[in-house]
Amino acid sequence: MGDSDTPKPGSEPLPGARDRAIQDLRRLHAEIDAGAAEVARRHADRLQCGRGCADCCVDDLEVFEVEASNIRSAHAGLLATEEPHPPGACAFLDADRCCRIYRERPYVCRTQGLPLRWFEDPGERGQAVERRDICPLNLEGVPLENLSDDSCWTLGPVEARLAALQDRFDPQARTRVRLRDLFRRRN
Repeated sequence: MGDSDTPKPGSEPLPGARDRAIQDLRRLHAEIDAGAAEVARRHADRLQCGRGCADCCVDDLEVFEVEASNIRSAHAGLLATEEPHPPGACAFLDADRCCRIYRERPYVCRTQGLPLRWFEDPGERGQAVERRDICPLNLEGVPLENLSDDSCWTLGPVEARLAALQDRFDPQARTRVRLRDLFRRRN
């Protein structure tokens, strides 16, 4: 997107800006899937994740409006006519604990189960501290602290790109949407 079509802060997106942001989101999801597949390939012997494994599919996940809009447009019928999964697990799980929006699932769901690494800033005087985690079902294997950096999914860079997409999608808000709230309420 060139400077001439960049919305000014506090202005409405230009015609087509939302559609371009959704297309860019879909390309970003494809990149994430490719990168996550590479990390998963490196850990094939330890990853227990598979169809119906939903231990990471927790309730009350929130996503940027750009991802929520993508889900709404691809799954309007589901959201209008079906019930969310009962509270306690992700609203988009079906009775078999499988994802009903798998192709359009948000970023946070695309890296679940993988060894993750991120950096926390301990404050003004200290250096950033690296943290690592993995789904408890996938703990067995090389200790996380012994994995090379590129053997983990690094949190941070993709989140920044997603935030930039959100800014293009709606320059006025970086609101987050609960996945459960995407379902239409019935009275």
